[in-house]
Amino acid sequence: MRQELYNQIFKRKSFHLFRNIGKEKISNEELKDIEETFYTFIPLIKDIKVRIRIVENVNTCKRGQEYCVLFYSEVKDNYLQNIGYLGEQLDLYLVSKNIGTLWFGIGKNDDMVDGLPFVIMMAIAKVDSQDKFRKDMYKSKRKALTEIWEGDYYKDIGDIVRFAPSACNSQPWLVKANDKQLEVYRYHNLSKRGIMPKDKVNFYNQIDIGIFICFLDLVLDNKRINYKKEIFVEENHEAPLNKITTYKMID
Repeated sequence: MRQELYNQIFKRKSFHLFRNIGKEKISNEELKDIEETFYTFIPLIKDIKVRIRIVENVNTCKRGQEYCVLFYSEVKDNYLQNIGYLGEQLDLYLVSKNIGTLWFGIGKNDDMVDGLPFVIMMAIAKVDSQDKFRKDMYKSKRKALTEIWEGDYYKDIGDIVRFAPSACNSQPWLVKANDKQLEVYRYHNLSKRGIMPKDKVNFYNQIDIGIFICFLDLVLDNKRINYKKEIFVEENHEAPLNKITTYKMID
Protein backbone atom coordinates (compact mmCIF):
# COMPACT_ATOMS: atom_id res chain seq x y z
CA MET A 1 0.00 0.00 0.00
CA ARG A 2 1.19 3.56 -0.73
CA GLN A 3 2.82 4.71 2.50
CA GLU A 4 2.47 8.38 1.55
CA LEU A 5 -1.20 7.93 2.37
CA TYR A 6 -0.37 7.49 6.06
CA ASN A 7 0.21 11.18 6.76
CA GLN A 8 -3.14 12.06 5.21
CA ILE A 9 -4.90 10.20 8.03
CA PHE A 10 -4.15 13.19 10.27
CA LYS A 11 -5.23 15.78 7.68
CA ARG A 12 -8.46 14.34 6.24
CA LYS A 13 -11.89 15.35 7.33
CA SER A 14 -15.39 14.80 5.99
CA PHE A 15 -16.70 17.87 4.18
CA HIS A 16 -20.37 17.47 5.00
CA LEU A 17 -20.99 20.66 3.00
CA PHE A 18 -18.51 22.12 0.50
CA ARG A 19 -18.68 25.77 1.53
CA ASN A 20 -16.01 28.46 1.76
CA ILE A 21 -13.47 26.25 0.04
CA GLY A 22 -12.36 28.82 -2.55
CA LYS A 23 -12.76 29.03 -6.30
CA GLU A 24 -10.20 26.46 -7.43
CA LYS A 25 -11.53 23.61 -9.55
CA ILE A 26 -10.46 20.05 -10.16
CA SER A 27 -8.74 20.05 -13.54
CA ASN A 28 -9.28 17.56 -16.36
CA GLU A 29 -5.75 16.32 -15.76
CA GLU A 30 -6.58 15.68 -12.11
CA LEU A 31 -9.75 13.83 -13.05
CA LYS A 32 -7.76 11.56 -15.34
CA ASP A 33 -5.16 11.03 -12.61
CA ILE A 34 -7.84 10.13 -10.05
CA GLU A 35 -9.28 7.41 -12.26
CA GLU A 36 -5.91 5.99 -13.29
CA THR A 37 -4.55 6.01 -9.75
CA PHE A 38 -7.59 4.23 -8.31
CA TYR A 39 -6.80 1.13 -10.36
CA THR A 40 -3.28 1.00 -8.89
CA PHE A 41 -4.51 0.61 -5.32
CA ILE A 42 -4.17 -2.73 -3.54
CA PRO A 43 -7.54 -4.43 -2.97
CA LEU A 44 -8.51 -6.21 0.21
CA ILE A 45 -9.87 -9.11 -1.89
CA LYS A 46 -7.99 -9.74 -5.13
CA ASP A 47 -10.62 -11.46 -7.27
CA ILE A 48 -13.48 -8.94 -7.05
CA LYS A 49 -14.09 -6.78 -10.10
CA VAL A 50 -14.53 -3.07 -9.34
CA ARG A 51 -15.01 0.10 -11.36
CA ILE A 52 -15.38 3.80 -10.67
CA ARG A 53 -17.09 6.56 -12.63
CA ILE A 54 -16.62 10.29 -11.97
CA VAL A 55 -19.68 12.42 -12.73
CA GLU A 56 -20.70 16.05 -12.21
CA ASN A 57 -24.37 15.77 -11.38
CA VAL A 58 -26.00 13.29 -9.04
CA ASN A 59 -29.53 14.25 -8.05
CA THR A 60 -29.31 12.38 -4.76
CA CYS A 61 -26.16 14.19 -3.60
CA LYS A 62 -26.35 17.96 -3.21
CA ARG A 63 -23.55 19.00 -0.91
CA GLY A 64 -21.91 21.66 -3.05
CA GLN A 65 -19.42 19.21 -4.53
CA GLU A 66 -17.86 19.48 -7.99
CA TYR A 67 -18.03 15.78 -8.77
CA CYS A 68 -19.06 12.46 -7.32
CA VAL A 69 -16.97 9.32 -7.57
CA LEU A 70 -19.33 6.38 -8.06
CA PHE A 71 -18.10 2.96 -6.94
CA TYR A 72 -19.29 -0.25 -8.60
CA SER A 73 -18.48 -3.82 -7.67
CA GLU A 74 -19.05 -7.44 -8.45
CA VAL A 75 -21.18 -8.92 -5.65
CA LYS A 76 -19.12 -11.52 -3.81
CA ASP A 77 -18.18 -12.35 -0.24
CA ASN A 78 -16.58 -9.29 1.39
CA TYR A 79 -17.24 -7.03 -1.62
CA LEU A 80 -18.45 -4.22 0.64
CA GLN A 81 -15.35 -4.43 2.83
CA ASN A 82 -13.28 -4.40 -0.35
CA ILE A 83 -14.94 -1.22 -1.63
CA GLY A 84 -14.34 0.46 1.73
CA TYR A 85 -10.69 -0.58 1.65
CA LEU A 86 -10.11 0.65 -1.90
CA GLY A 87 -12.25 3.75 -1.51
CA GLU A 88 -10.41 4.88 1.60
CA GLN A 89 -7.12 4.69 -0.26
CA LEU A 90 -8.68 7.00 -2.83
CA ASP A 91 -10.02 9.25 -0.06
CA LEU A 92 -6.55 9.71 1.42
CA TYR A 93 -4.97 10.13 -2.00
CA LEU A 94 -7.40 12.93 -2.82
CA VAL A 95 -6.63 14.64 0.48
CA SER A 96 -2.95 14.65 -0.52
CA LYS A 97 -4.02 16.67 -3.60
CA ASN A 98 -6.05 19.16 -1.52
CA ILE A 99 -9.29 17.66 -2.76
CA GLY A 100 -11.95 17.47 -0.07
CA THR A 101 -14.08 14.36 0.22
CA LEU A 102 -17.29 13.03 1.72
CA TRP A 103 -18.30 9.38 1.79
CA PHE A 104 -21.99 9.82 0.89
CA GLY A 105 -23.79 6.64 1.81
CA ILE A 106 -27.37 7.70 1.22
CA GLY A 107 -26.75 8.79 -2.35
CA LYS A 108 -28.54 6.57 -4.85
CA ASN A 109 -27.74 5.61 -8.41
CA ASP A 110 -29.42 2.96 -10.51
CA ASP A 111 -26.98 2.44 -13.37
CA MET A 112 -24.36 -0.26 -13.85
CA VAL A 113 -20.85 -0.19 -15.28
CA ASP A 114 -19.55 -3.23 -17.16
CA GLY A 115 -22.36 -5.22 -15.60
CA LEU A 116 -21.33 -4.21 -12.06
CA PRO A 117 -23.94 -2.67 -9.74
CA PHE A 118 -23.52 0.65 -7.95
CA VAL A 119 -22.39 0.41 -4.32
CA ILE A 120 -21.66 3.86 -2.87
CA MET A 121 -20.47 7.34 -3.84
CA MET A 122 -17.94 9.89 -2.64
CA ALA A 123 -18.49 13.63 -3.14
CA ILE A 124 -15.34 15.62 -3.96
CA ALA A 125 -14.27 19.23 -4.54
CA LYS A 126 -11.02 21.18 -4.74
CA VAL A 127 -10.08 23.08 -1.57
CA ASP A 128 -7.93 26.19 -1.88
CA SER A 129 -5.97 25.83 1.37
CA GLN A 130 -4.59 23.03 3.53
CA ASP A 131 -5.80 25.07 6.52
CA LYS A 132 -9.36 24.03 5.68
CA PHE A 133 -8.57 20.41 6.35
CA ARG A 134 -8.26 18.98 9.85
CA LYS A 135 -5.66 20.67 12.04
CA ASP A 136 -5.88 18.37 15.06
CA MET A 137 -7.36 14.93 14.45
CA TYR A 138 -7.56 14.25 18.17
CA LYS A 139 -10.18 16.97 18.64
CA SER A 140 -12.66 15.18 16.38
CA LYS A 141 -15.47 13.17 17.96
CA ARG A 142 -14.70 9.47 18.20
CA LYS A 143 -15.20 6.68 20.70
CA ALA A 144 -12.63 6.45 23.46
CA LEU A 145 -9.92 3.86 22.86
CA THR A 146 -11.30 1.76 25.73
CA GLU A 147 -14.58 1.35 23.83
CA ILE A 148 -13.02 -0.16 20.72
CA TRP A 149 -9.79 -1.78 21.95
CA GLU A 150 -9.53 -4.73 24.34
CA GLY A 151 -6.12 -5.61 25.72
CA ASP A 152 -2.99 -3.72 26.70
CA TYR A 153 -1.05 -4.18 23.47
CA TYR A 154 -0.61 -1.90 20.44
CA LYS A 155 -2.67 0.88 22.01
CA ASP A 156 -0.64 3.49 20.13
CA ILE A 157 -1.97 1.96 16.92
CA GLY A 158 -5.51 1.91 18.25
CA ASP A 159 -5.29 5.58 19.16
CA ILE A 160 -4.82 6.41 15.46
CA VAL A 161 -7.09 3.93 13.72
CA ARG A 162 -10.07 4.86 15.89
CA PHE A 163 -10.36 8.02 13.77
CA ALA A 164 -11.36 6.10 10.64
CA PRO A 165 -14.54 7.54 9.09
CA SER A 166 -17.80 5.57 9.26
CA ALA A 167 -21.46 5.98 8.32
CA CYS A 168 -23.18 8.30 10.80
CA ASN A 169 -19.98 8.08 12.88
CA SER A 170 -21.16 4.65 14.04
CA GLN A 171 -17.58 3.31 14.40
CA PRO A 172 -18.67 -0.35 14.17
CA TRP A 173 -15.40 -1.98 15.14
CA LEU A 174 -13.79 -3.78 18.05
CA VAL A 175 -10.19 -4.97 18.26
CA LYS A 176 -8.99 -7.65 20.67
CA ALA A 177 -5.24 -7.28 21.11
CA ASN A 178 -2.53 -9.38 22.68
CA ASP A 179 1.21 -9.59 22.13
CA LYS A 180 0.82 -12.13 19.31
CA GLN A 181 -2.11 -10.84 17.28
CA LEU A 182 -4.94 -8.41 16.66
CA GLU A 183 -8.46 -9.67 16.03
CA VAL A 184 -10.77 -7.21 14.27
CA TYR A 185 -14.52 -7.53 14.67
CA ARG A 186 -17.45 -5.68 13.14
CA TYR A 187 -19.69 -4.59 15.97
CA HIS A 188 -23.40 -4.65 15.11
CA ASN A 189 -25.42 -2.18 17.18
CA LEU A 190 -28.68 -0.80 15.77
CA SER A 191 -28.90 1.77 18.56
CA LYS A 192 -25.89 3.57 17.02
CA ARG A 193 -27.27 3.86 13.49
CA GLY A 194 -28.04 7.61 13.48
CA ILE A 195 -30.10 8.49 10.40
CA MET A 196 -29.28 5.20 8.64
CA PRO A 197 -32.35 3.14 7.77
CA LYS A 198 -32.44 0.02 9.92
CA ASP A 199 -32.18 -2.25 6.89
CA LYS A 200 -29.03 -0.47 5.66
CA VAL A 201 -26.93 -0.60 8.83
CA ASN A 202 -25.17 -3.85 7.95
CA PHE A 203 -24.59 -2.70 4.37
CA TYR A 204 -22.84 0.53 5.28
CA ASN A 205 -21.04 -0.85 8.31
CA GLN A 206 -19.43 -3.56 6.17
CA ILE A 207 -18.04 -0.74 4.01
CA ASP A 208 -16.94 1.02 7.21
CA ILE A 209 -14.97 -1.98 8.43
CA GLY A 210 -13.07 -2.03 5.12
CA ILE A 211 -12.17 1.62 5.72
CA PHE A 212 -10.98 0.73 9.22
CA ILE A 213 -8.81 -2.12 7.93
CA CYS A 214 -7.23 0.30 5.44
CA PHE A 215 -6.28 2.59 8.33
CA LEU A 216 -4.96 -0.33 10.34
CA ASP A 217 -2.80 -1.62 7.49
CA LEU A 218 -1.34 1.84 6.90
CA VAL A 219 -0.46 2.33 10.56
CA LEU A 220 1.06 -1.14 10.97
CA ASP A 221 3.11 -0.67 7.81
CA ASN A 222 4.23 2.79 8.91
CA LYS A 223 5.48 1.33 12.18
CA ARG A 224 7.25 -1.43 10.23
CA ILE A 225 5.40 -4.16 12.05
CA ASN A 226 5.46 -7.43 10.14
CA TYR A 227 2.25 -9.39 10.13
CA LYS A 228 0.24 -12.03 8.34
CA LYS A 229 -3.37 -11.03 7.69
CA GLU A 230 -6.25 -13.48 7.48
CA ILE A 231 -9.65 -12.30 6.24
CA PHE A 232 -12.89 -13.99 7.24
CA VAL A 233 -16.36 -14.07 5.72
CA GLU A 234 -19.17 -13.00 8.05
CA GLU A 235 -21.34 -15.98 8.92
CA ASN A 236 -24.27 -13.98 10.28
CA HIS A 237 -24.57 -10.27 9.47
CA GLU A 238 -27.02 -9.81 12.34
CA ALA A 239 -24.69 -11.22 15.00
CA PRO A 240 -23.43 -8.68 17.57
CA LEU A 241 -19.82 -9.46 16.64
CA ASN A 242 -18.42 -10.74 13.36
CA LYS A 243 -14.72 -11.53 13.10
CA ILE A 244 -13.34 -9.78 10.03
CA THR A 245 -9.57 -9.99 10.18
CA THR A 246 -6.76 -11.48 12.23
CA TYR A 247 -3.28 -9.97 12.18
CA LYS A 248 -0.65 -12.43 13.41
CA MET A 249 2.55 -10.64 14.28
CA ILE A 250 5.79 -11.94 12.79
CA ASP A 251 9.07 -11.45 14.64
